[in-house]
Amino acid sequence: MPQKSPYVMTVEPGTYKWCSCGESSNQPYCDGAHKGTSFKPVTETITETKTVAWCGCKQSGKVAFCDGSHKTL
Repeated sequence: MPQKSPYVMTVEPGTYKWCSCGESSNQPYCDGAHKGTSFKPVTETITETKTVAWCGCKQSGKVAFCDGSHKTL
């Protein structure tokens, strides 16, 4: 389920599928729960180990990454 805060975590280089529907049981990543809806996961490629803030509210203008939109919900 969506939340009013980002998922802040350190990620390794690789390809990640961010959940855009909010129904994944593996937040912030897609687990296929969107099947049968118009939602699709957003693919992000991370090229170096770093800390990222994945959007938790699903309202960010930066799509998969937090831009603070949760503060106005």
